[in-house]
Amino acid sequence: MVCLVSRTGRHLQRYNNKGRRLVVGCIPYRYKNGNDELEVLVITSQKGQKMMFPKGGWELDESAEEAASRESLEEAGVLGNVQCELGKWSFKSKSCSGTYHEGFMFPLLVTQQLDLWPEKNVRQRKWMSASEAREVCQHVWMKEALDILVDRLTYISKAT
Repeated sequence: MVCLVSRTGRHLQRYNNKGRRLVVGCIPYRYKNGNDELEVLVITSQKGQKMMFPKGGWELDESAEEAASRESLEEAGVLGNVQCELGKWSFKSKSCSGTYHEGFMFPLLVTQQLDLWPEKNVRQRKWMSASEAREVCQHVWMKEALDILVDRLTYISKAT
């Protein structure tokens, strides 16, 4: 059973030793029609004007991987296998001027796409190529994480 309510509030939020909020995100991906054509899932911001990958606060009662999986479910309505961390970035908050967050990104190999999910009414989702996603994604740090994922997956496919 899947919870259809998003977590809210900051009372369980993690912060680093500099007081920066810790944020975890995911790049949901799949291979189109079972072949080698990589697709990634992007979502709109809650206001619907920007495209990005699912991300949100890392809470005290979960691992980074659990937070990444939860954000993908809440914001994009997908479930899957969280894989090895892509990296850590420091980025400026869009809502709080002068405030920085620390973001961790993970790949999520999608195994299930849900018809109903917690933020379905406030977000849209769209599968696209990695190059298309790189063009529409509004966050530089997420674009860098996408580049790392594409390089990693290209290396793996060449090694097999």
